[in-house]
Amino acid sequence: MALDVNWAVKWLTLCAQAMAEHRVELIELDRAIGDSDHGENMDRGFQAVLAKLGEAEPETPGAALKMTAMTLMSKVGGAAGPLYGTAFLRAATALGDSAEIDAAAWAGALAAARDGIVARGKAEPGDKTMVDAWAPAVDAARAAADGGNGDVFGVLVAAAEAAEAGAVSTDPMVARKGRASYLGERSAGHRDPGAASSALILRAAVGAAA
Repeated sequence: MALDVNWAVKWLTLCAQAMAEHRVELIELDRAIGDSDHGENMDRGFQAVLAKLGEAEPETPGAALKMTAMTLMSKVGGAAGPLYGTAFLRAATALGDSAEIDAAAWAGALAAARDGIVARGKAEPGDKTMVDAWAPAVDAARAAADGGNGDVFGVLVAAAEAAEAGAVSTDPMVARKGRASYLGERSAGHRDPGAASSALILRAAVGAAA
C-alpha cells in the first residue's frame, strides 16, 4: 500500500479528534511542569486545521502538511506552534509534490520533521521534550523501512509505538529545556506534554491507514 492525500486528510482529522479527546489530559500534564496551555493550544490549532480542510481539499499529502504547518504556526501559542509548524513544514518539503508516500518516503519525512524540531528548539534526546518521542520514532521508522519489504503500514506502526514509549520515558527525566527546566529536579516524575501530543499525532497516522 501507499499513502495518498485521502490518508493525509484522514490523519489530520484524527489528529484533531485526538487533541479534543486528550485536551484535558494534556492540560494537566502541562500544568505540572509548564503553564497548562498545551492541551488548549493543540486543540485550537487542529480545529483550525479542520476548518482549512473544509475550505479546500489539498491535492497531495505534502500540500496537506504544508497547510497544517502554516495553520499551526498562526493559531498555536507558546513553543508548540513554531515547533509543530516547523515539523510539518519540513515533512511537507521532504514529500514534495508526490501523490503517494511509500515506506522510505514516510521515514524520510519523519526524519525531516524531527530535524526541524531539533533546529527550532535546540533540544536533544534526554532533555525531556517532544524530541524524546520523535527521535525514537525516526529510528524505528528507518529500521522498519529498511527491513520491512516496503510495508508503509509497518513503518507507521513502528514509529507510533516508539513515540509512545519515548513519551513514557520522559517521566523520570529532569527537564533541561523549556519552561519545565525552571523546576529542576521537581520536573522529574511528570510526562512531557509535547512528547505526549507527539505520540498522539503519530498514533493518529496509524489509525488513518488502518
